[in-house]
Order: sequence, then C-alpha cells, then structure tokens
Amino acid sequence: MRDAFVYAYARTPFGRFGGALADSRPDDLAATVISGLMDRAPALDPTRVDDVCWGCANQAGEDNRNVGRMAVLLAGLPTSVPATTVNRLCGSSLDATIQGSRAIESGDADVLLVGGVESMTRAPWVLPKPSRAYPAANAELVSTTLGWRLVNRAMPEGWTASLGECNELLSERFGISRKRQDEFATRSHRLAAAAWDDGFYDSWVVPVGGLTRDEGVRPDSTVEKLAGLKPSFRAEGTITAGNASPLSDGASAVLLGAAGAIPDLDPIARIAGRGVFANDPRDFGYAPVEATNRALARAGITWSDVAAVELNEAFAVQSLACLDAWDVDPEAVNARGGAIAIGHPLGASGGRVLATLAERLRVSGDRWGVAAICIGVGQGLAVVLENVAGSTS
Repeated sequence: MRDAFVYAYARTPFGRFGGALADSRPDDLAATVISGLMDRAPALDPTRVDDVCWGCANQAGEDNRNVGRMAVLLAGLPTSVPATTVNRLCGSSLDATIQGSRAIESGDADVLLVGGVESMTRAPWVLPKPSRAYPAANAELVSTTLGWRLVNRAMPEGWTASLGECNELLSERFGISRKRQDEFATRSHRLAAAAWDDGFYDSWVVPVGGLTRDEGVRPDSTVEKLAGLKPSFRAEGTITAGNASPLSDGASAVLLGAAGAIPDLDPIARIAGRGVFANDPRDFGYAPVEATNRALARAGITWSDVAAVELNEAFAVQSLACLDAWDVDPEAVNARGGAIAIGHPLGASGGRVLATLAERLRVSGDRWGVAAICIGVGQGLAVVLENVAGSTS
C-alpha cells in the first residue's frame, strides 16, 4: 500500500441562506471551486485526473443526476474525466476524501479531485408522487433544505426526531449549559473574523458572485447578545439560532495524489488515518468521538500527538460534548473559526474542515491534526493528517 497526499485545496466563501449565493446553482458553485482548485496546480494536465469523487447531501433539485459529473463538465475539464457523487449527509465531502484516498493507496488511481457542494437556499420543495392517478386526498409540498422528509412509517419515532431536539437531549445528557454554548459560539465568530483579517483564507478561497468572505461571520457577536435569543426547539431549551450552525450555500474541493503525482507541487499532508462510527440516530452529534479515536489508532498516534483539530460545529452543544470526551486542548480546536460562524453547507463542510486543517498544519509546522464531522441519523467521520511540508515537531 502506498500513501495518499493532499496537494492543494480551495473553497468558495460560504453564503447565508437566501444571501449572496442565492442565485448560484449548486452545479455552478461546484464547477467554480473545481476550476479554482485546478488553477492551484497549473502544471497538472487535466487528463491526468483519474476520477472525481464529489459529495452532496440533497440531490433533489439542480444538484441531481450526479452533480459531480455535471460540475466536471461545467468546469471545462476534459470529457474523459469521470466523476461520482456520494451522499453521507453532512459528511459527504469528507467521505469523498476517504474514498479517494483509498483509491490512491490501493493503486487504482494516481490523481483524484474530491470535494462537495450544497445550496440549501435552492433546495427545492418536492411533491410526493401518488401511487395512482387523481388521488382524492390533499397533497403536501415537502422542503428538502434540511432534515427528515418523506419518513418511512416503520422508523421508530425517536430516531426521526429533529436535529435540534436530538442535541437538546445531548445537552441534558452531559449537562452542557446555555451559557457555555453561547461562549463557544462567540469564540467561533471571533476566531473566524480574526482569521479573515489575518489573511489565513485569502490564498485558497475562490470568490463567487462578488462574495469574497464568509457571509455569516459576525465579528461583533458577544455572549450577552446571544443570551437574548429565544430557544429554537424547546420553550426552555438551550439551543438557539446563535449557538448552532446556519443554513448555508457553498462548495469545497481538495486535490489528492500519490507521491510525485502532481507536477511542480509538493504534498502538504498525508492521509494517515480514517475512522467511521455509527450510534443511535438521536446521538449523532456525539458520533465523532469514537470515529476520531479509531482514526487516531489507525494512524498509530494518540491525542498527546495532536496539535490541531477541525471539528465541524453543527451545534455548539455537540461540539462541546465531543471536546469533553477527548483528551485535547480546547484551544487547539477550530482555531480559525468554525461552522457556527463560517456556515455549514452540508455537502461542502467535510472538505472545508479537511482543507482548513491542512492549511493550519502548513502554516504552523505542527505534525499531526484531526478533521472530524458529525452526520445526521447517527454517524461520524474522522481523518488524521500528517504534515509533510513543514516541520515534524
């Protein structure tokens, strides 16, 4: 088995629901970020791309019929470049990375482009098709933006609870207070704003439609302001619009390759370990805990080796639950902001956390890092990166 490396990465700014990217189709967002990624490897002949593995959670509208392949064509890559689209909900683009790295390690491919896209703004309403013509009963339009829809009646009711209710249960289970969640959310905004001001994102975020920065970052966010928001899921609950990730639009992409596969580029990081785990659907926010522990074991390291963590902030409460379970310095987690501030376009978020981790390791010179994400219906994914471009401290 040979190694798979991260050579380059790109993402769009993440837009608010109904915001600056509302007029951008998801296949166009994906094509834009693919083009932006290829620009970062100018010596790479596009015909050398063996495959594209693309993530998308919705696939009910303009992102239908293998949006990865559509994006490849719209980006102007040769028609000989194949593509597939995978769906592991919020983990789709991190799953695409996992699948792509396995293809390289096994020798099935030398160069892979992976990533994902989501336009939650443009996710359509769907009308269930009747089993026979002209039914007498009313029909209901169903939103495909987020969460369960057209639920199978055989599913236990507890498994199909809303994402917010599931995380209120986590808050109760682990005793994570509203104040602590608001403090975590405020930190996310502060660090994201500082990262943009410091130029951390400038070289690898591709502007779209005049949007040059993540639209949801609020530098003036404070714990006091967040404390004034009403709970979103329970009258006396702890989760609000301020301490959970927003609905978002955006795309991310990562260039993977074997050693020496990308001309004139040195690898940035090695895919050193992967982990997947599933638990009760109501506990989906906690699934990254064991997924990450498995990824660390497969990389042959422990938490004492880890210098940087990128954990997708679906909700402050589930992020805190994971941090409390890990033997990690909280200040090493999401040091450049997280999804509560940046946004969470479902299919793109896994690629974002992986790319942010690789860039953090490249800038700092630290050796080991973890990217992890929780996934609705009770799953979690994690990837361990080893920095090969900087120091090995």
